[in-house]
Amino acid sequence: MATTKASLSDQAADILAGIGGADNIVSMTHCATRLRFELHDASLADKDRLEANPKVMGAVPQGGSHYQVIVGGDVATVYNAMNRLPELANRDVSNEDLKAQQRDKAKGKVPWLDAFFEYLSDSFRPILGVLLGASLIIAFAAVLDAFNLVDFRAEVKSPGWQFVDAMWNSVFYFLPIAVAYNAGKKLDIDPWVPTAIMLALFTPDFLGLVEHPEARVVELFGEPTDVVDVFGLPMILNGYGGNVFVPLIMAAVAAVVYKALQKVIPSAVHMVFVPFLTMLVMIPVTAFLIGPFGYLLGAWIGTGLAWMNGNAPFIFAILIPMLYPFLVPLGLHWPLNALMLVNINTLGYDFIQGPMGAWNFACFGATAAVLAISIRDRDPLMRQTSGSALAAGLMGGISEPSLYGIHLRYKRIYPRMLVGCFTGGLTIAILGTPFGGVKTDAFVFTSLPTMFVFDPMWVYMIAIAVAFFTSFSIIFITDYRTPEEKADALARAAAAREDNAEEEEEPVVVAGESSQSTVLAPVAGEVVAMEALDDDAFASGALGQAVGVVPANAKTTVVAPADGKVISVAKTGHAYGIKTADGVELLVHIGIDTVKLAGEGFTPLVEKKQEVRAGEALAEVDFPAIAAKGVNTTVITTVVNSKKLGGVSDVADGTVAAGDAVLEVKQPVEA
Repeated sequence: MATTKASLSDQAADILAGIGGADNIVSMTHCATRLRFELHDASLADKDRLEANPKVMGAVPQGGSHYQVIVGGDVATVYNAMNRLPELANRDVSNEDLKAQQRDKAKGKVPWLDAFFEYLSDSFRPILGVLLGASLIIAFAAVLDAFNLVDFRAEVKSPGWQFVDAMWNSVFYFLPIAVAYNAGKKLDIDPWVPTAIMLALFTPDFLGLVEHPEARVVELFGEPTDVVDVFGLPMILNGYGGNVFVPLIMAAVAAVVYKALQKVIPSAVHMVFVPFLTMLVMIPVTAFLIGPFGYLLGAWIGTGLAWMNGNAPFIFAILIPMLYPFLVPLGLHWPLNALMLVNINTLGYDFIQGPMGAWNFACFGATAAVLAISIRDRDPLMRQTSGSALAAGLMGGISEPSLYGIHLRYKRIYPRMLVGCFTGGLTIAILGTPFGGVKTDAFVFTSLPTMFVFDPMWVYMIAIAVAFFTSFSIIFITDYRTPEEKADALARAAAAREDNAEEEEEPVVVAGESSQSTVLAPVAGEVVAMEALDDDAFASGALGQAVGVVPANAKTTVVAPADGKVISVAKTGHAYGIKTADGVELLVHIGIDTVKLAGEGFTPLVEKKQEVRAGEALAEVDFPAIAAKGVNTTVITTVVNSKKLGGVSDVADGTVAAGDAVLEVKQPVEA
């Protein structure tokens, strides 16, 4: 098990073991927050082990052979650390070869829809960073424009501001080329081949055809269109800057041609003739057929959505923010992101990002409420988690740290956050209708710095504020935790405060030696393994390695499982924190959901800061009385700081007497 004190290399090794080892990996990539794996056997991935790693926010199976490990903003560092591991660095077979092998094995097994979305997301994911960078340049210019310091939207600009346009437009104008490269790489062909095909449509020679004396304007689908005859065939002349559909379609067709040529051309001359013939075929096919089709497809979709936005603004403005909370965790939001780029390229503006901002800020409002509650409760763990997630969201527009670090772990958050999504979308629908919705002429990540790119700006700002504060208020007032989760969090926070107050030194362990201690059963009864506990927080190990005992006697004295100091006593008498002399932090939790009994049936026999010996009474409990209230009576003992220790293991099953060993704790061995 990785610990919070383990090196980055050790934590990376633990992730590798949790995913099933190096031999189980077909490919590994990463995006802004997630490690993305394609595995030989996804069933070998150990979700519990992965989520026990301090670097991991969550582990998500993606269907078929795909698996995601959510790390957060430090994902690139973890990715590099994993690639430096000997098991990965010295593999005899390359990722590319393994990909091909696995794809052959998986034909017909992976749903085509999963493959389609994976293709879309992998074609965009590697350029996420530069897209974010370009969006922040736009935001900077938009702020200056909003305060009338510069006319960012003037037709004729100064050379300086024209150069600033080049800084961000470089990403968006040449986006099809980057998408073509990534798509080719995803499809396991030489990525420079689809790149070269796409580049042909960006050369001055191609772009200059529109000015050729033989070029003419014809009416196509009711729109004037430039056409020129090339070798006697009419070629429609479009500008493909910013278009993403064309490279996506072209790369898919080019991959078929490329791989077909590999089968018929001798391998000794693959390097020369496979790229040559693929380009010879695909550049004309793209210029004559795929290019115009992809351009028109994007235009039709954009126009259709624009019609819906104009004719059913209430439905559209509410639908978008209500869909995103379910699309983003599954990675299914990329098609909508692609449509935003298409809209900007074909219409000159986008109308999806405004309603999407309502979702993002509802998400960030929920995170802010968790931060406020953690500050109030003095919970250092959630304060750190929510604080970093909120910063990533408000400043960068990145929702994954909030989703995976908090929202998907606490079931009460999502329904409350959806209220914020709804009210934000409704605000845009009501206030934006006279203006044809909220629009922007730039692709941005919806964050505080990018507020100024939307028009009308005031409508957008009101809508995201409504979404943010609605989610914040509901969650802050009603809490994001169940009573049980709240009680556990308060006990954890109290233990942390006790640690800080005492400023105790970590126990010294002699090099090469190990020390261990035992945790005793607080009651007599039937042992319940951690995975079988009827509480997700305990069963998942989120609160440390745990074991349960179903009490055998009616009215029972619950005793201390080890020598130590009592560091917390729940007001309701159902939970007791104990810290041993060697730094082991224990929580004795009497029953499940017993916090709602408000102390009925519990008689505490110890006080905070009191020293206790193993076997001494902590509380008298009337188990028949609490069972009659419909709650589970299992007494749970958990090692709260399991991740800081050398290991915690079960040592009991069947039935035990009070005072029998149930857990064995190993201290970390230091060199």
